[in-house]
Amino acid sequence: MIKPLALAHLPTPLEPADRLGAALGLEAGRLFVKRDDCTGLAGGGNKARKLNYLCADALAQGADVLVTGGGRQSNHVRMTIAAANRLGVGATVVMSSDEPARPSGNVVLDHLLAPDFVWAGPLKYYPLEERIAEVCDELRARGRLPYRIPIGGATPVGALGYIDAADEILEQLGALPSLAITANGSGGTHAGLVAGFGDHARVLGVDVGTRPDLDDVVPREASAAAALAARSEPVGEVQVDHDHFGADYGAPTDAARHALHLFATREGLLLDPVYTGKAAAALVTYARDERLPDGPIVFMHTGGVPALFTNTFSEWVKTRPS
Repeated sequence: MIKPLALAHLPTPLEPADRLGAALGLEAGRLFVKRDDCTGLAGGGNKARKLNYLCADALAQGADVLVTGGGRQSNHVRMTIAAANRLGVGATVVMSSDEPARPSGNVVLDHLLAPDFVWAGPLKYYPLEERIAEVCDELRARGRLPYRIPIGGATPVGALGYIDAADEILEQLGALPSLAITANGSGGTHAGLVAGFGDHARVLGVDVGTRPDLDDVVPREASAAAALAARSEPVGEVQVDHDHFGADYGAPTDAARHALHLFATREGLLLDPVYTGKAAAALVTYARDERLPDGPIVFMHTGGVPALFTNTFSEWVKTRPS
């Protein structure tokens, strides 16, 4: 078993959200928000938990550079660079876009953190993974010792961080949640929660349009993470909602804007339009349609606020839902 590093501020709070719950027709004491936006590393977010384990594995292997990638506004990229800086190793990041003429959002923070950039042009999920692997080969050829971290840190090792999160939630609630709802990009957070709770029925992953094969990846990664942690094989069938990401990854949706409005005006919580906003839109839909199970519901706040400070969303945010 890998001993995790301490890159994240843990445990994160589990906050009741009764005003938001009332707006969704839920009685007091039913809805909670797990504040994994408060993990601390370079602004916080869910990736810090995964990096606790991934970076421990990298150091154990003698790596001198972390190599990962993502979209232009990747939260995972930002936090991986920060983790490398904390540990005194290099960071090379492969971005699936052309370099912007004017940085905004996460790219501003990435430049401040000062990695080596590879601007690979527009690439889909698996071609980007291939380019990350090629960059690792190029670094080895130059005598470096790279540690490859897939998009989103979505490996069984990374998912161990969300077994820890599941254990925290159980301790904080005093019981298992009836359902935890999380944004589902690369699938690692979803998989780790399933491995921790031991039951697919207790986790709903909301597809944000990043990875095309979540229905296959999540159960496979959950099983592998459970085995690594010496936990029981998870039971049940994977739950992935594919109805809320809109036209494509990162596309603005009216449902997400409404969800951002509810969280902000009822609880003072800021969500992002790409990940947590889409997951919150699903929460609103499931509550409205009375599809939530009885018992406590936990919404996973996985961070991502820097995306609000991009040109794509600056005007969109100004329009308040009626």
